[in-house]
Amino acid sequence: MTTPTLPTFYISHGGGPWPWMKGPRYDAHRKLEAALQQLPQLVGATPKAVLMISAHWEEADFTVMSNPSPPMVYDYSGFPENTYQIRYAAPGAPKLAEQVHGLLQSAGIAARLDPARGFDHGAFVPMAVMYPDAGMPVMQLSLKRGLDPQDHLAAGRALASLRNEGVLVIGSGSSYHNLRMLGPESKEPSAAFDNWLQRTLAGTHFEERNLALASWEAAPSARIAHPREEHLLPLMVVVGAAERDVATRFYHENTFFGSGSVSSFMFSKSG
Repeated sequence: MTTPTLPTFYISHGGGPWPWMKGPRYDAHRKLEAALQQLPQLVGATPKAVLMISAHWEEADFTVMSNPSPPMVYDYSGFPENTYQIRYAAPGAPKLAEQVHGLLQSAGIAARLDPARGFDHGAFVPMAVMYPDAGMPVMQLSLKRGLDPQDHLAAGRALASLRNEGVLVIGSGSSYHNLRMLGPESKEPSAAFDNWLQRTLAGTHFEERNLALASWEAAPSARIAHPREEHLLPLMVVVGAAERDVATRFYHENTFFGSGSVSSFMFSKSG
């Protein structure tokens, strides 16, 4: 039986450990929660493993989690005590990690393995919503310090073949990430950048798409939407792995934390 080519995804993962919270913090994520719960249906097949590129892990070179039993990394502060006791007990994927490492090196991209790294909240938060049974192997790939878009597009291209082997590639960040500008003042800049992102991803030829993403700072309100681009860069890896695939926006709202526009995208053969 032929293994289907899996789509790739760029998702907004929300703010902190929101699925384990109550009140306004959780309520603000209800639309995002519904979209993440829908993702397994969009995938259309059960992945053999998940490769997650999280905004919350950066290294000098691309680094691949090779831990067979990843621990938890509570990389946030100021949240309720119960959010420091969360467990997402998915197994790691050390053999896949070696394969990812090899693919990057074969493409001339410096990379290393990290046998100790655990799941940060950019990985375990969306995974707990999308695949709550934690039965699927999950591993992470870091961002590369310097956050050069071309480096991350190239890394994605090097890993594109994994999609034909049942590996689900997900970039986890946020299409708008300015924690100092939430609420009403986020409305116009987040909408301007989100509209550009939608046009660029879904409305251009893949080569034009890559060129536009490499120059993302020229987009409307780019540096307001992303004062620092670590939450955008997972998208570059996903787009690189998507190659010629068509983008579809499967989640969008313009009321995130009041007035913010945020989106998530799927890249697939049919769109």
